[in-house]
Amino acid sequence: MLGKKLVTAQKRGETRALCLGLGMVACSMMIYFFIGITIVPSYTRSVWTTETVCKVLKATIKEKVHCLQSEDSEDETVFHYPCLQVWVNLTASGQEVMLYQTEDTLERNPKCSYVPGNSENPKEVKTRIETIASNFKRYQTFPCYYDPGGTQTNVILSRLYPPKGLLFAFLWPTLLFTGGCLIIVLVKISQYVSVLSAWQHKINI
Repeated sequence: MLGKKLVTAQKRGETRALCLGLGMVACSMMIYFFIGITIVPSYTRSVWTTETVCKVLKATIKEKVHCLQSEDSEDETVFHYPCLQVWVNLTASGQEVMLYQTEDTLERNPKCSYVPGNSENPKEVKTRIETIASNFKRYQTFPCYYDPGGTQTNVILSRLYPPKGLLFAFLWPTLLFTGGCLIIVLVKISQYVSVLSAWQHKINI
């Protein structure tokens, strides 16, 4: 009687462990799919792949000419913000080009080097932009990224998804997938050992 209870408990434990392993594998597949349709396309579309050194030529804030958050919007209450324009000397080519914070900045507003969130406090945004402009004037030499193919003549300060960031994004689902597969393999080994032990027990009887 005790033996049957132990066998039943073992089977339940194996079933739960198997479900856990399958769940981990399924979750990792979903994360892989999400990364594949969001981060990977953005990474592959980015042409600013080569790092170089940029030197600030001028950093100006256009107080009177505010940039709209969206040029296509007809809403007069659209969030406005001071337009910071940073021009740098590209060491790789010696050209004078405009600097943007990331790839997304250029897409959202090609007129400004920095685009704040549309839900932020206007006073805080103004203070932050002034601080950024001051930092550029203080630290005039810094690493930046440019397009070696020449498609884009501007540069960016940092990439949204650098190679290390992409690898880090794939790290967690890979660990989840590996852990799930390991649990499934251990359950199958346990089941095989149980069947083998039962078969040997019958032979000995």
